[in-house]
Amino acid sequence: MVEGKRQKMVAGLLNKELSDIFQRLGISMMDGGMVSISSVKITPDLYEARIYLSFFQVKDNFDALKKIEDRSWEIKKELTARVRHQLRSMPKLTFYIDDTLDYVDKMDKIFKEIKKDDTSS
Repeated sequence: MVEGKRQKMVAGLLNKELSDIFQRLGISMMDGGMVSISSVKITPDLYEARIYLSFFQVKDNFDALKKIEDRSWEIKKELTARVRHQLRSMPKLTFYIDDTLDYVDKMDKIFKEIKKDDTSS
């Protein structure tokens, strides 16, 4: 599905504002690691925003996600105050773990194993 211009604009706005909010609320540093927003995707009706979070050196990603979800009312309140003049209604925020870096690391290890097996044969 192709994202429309309005979806991209709203996603960019939310990404920027959420990054600032995470830093201000101290969410970007959690459990000895870093949390960053890797991307924001908006549904075509602008009703839901899917926020994908990337975790770096966080002990338990699911526990960190739970902590963020527990503070989601605070995040949404701050975000609503910041974008109230730019959006008619505030989209529902849903947080997800972005595991693309883990996937890339796993694939890299597999390719190294394959290359090592080829050179030893």
